[in-house]
Amino acid sequence: MIRSVLFVCLGNICRSPTAEGVMRTMAAQAGLSLDIDSAGTGAWHVGKPPHAPAIRAAARRGYDLTGFRARQVGRADFTRFQLILAMDVANLRDLERLAPPGAPARLGRLLAHAPETGRSEVPDPYHSGDYEAVLDLIETACRGLVTRLAGASLP
Repeated sequence: MIRSVLFVCLGNICRSPTAEGVMRTMAAQAGLSLDIDSAGTGAWHVGKPPHAPAIRAAARRGYDLTGFRARQVGRADFTRFQLILAMDVANLRDLERLAPPGAPARLGRLLAHAPETGRSEVPDPYHSGDYEAVLDLIETACRGLVTRLAGASLP
């Protein structure tokens, strides 16, 4: 059974902290006890809070991202977390490259848990500014993930 999930994007200031906040809320509501975190593949924003528009968009839907601080994925994450979910294919490729040989973490894409969206990647709102659409995708995927984790089956 999955007990730990890491969400990963490029800088850990928009998509992955949003997914962390959404998943923390949904998992708690479902009564799931999970170790949930987020990280970035890059180090540009380490120690910084999520991007202000991401914080505001999440807050409008009841998610609090204010206490989060960006960090970079490290080797230990591949043993600490059972499931590591990337926001896009580039992030997934970076994770596959960074994973130590024989690491037990299961790697995948967040939107694999939301096939009904018809999307395979969560677009980066840092450039587009469309934080609401990103939240829609992340909420749908996290609902799917919570349902699968509660039923102990993953795609």
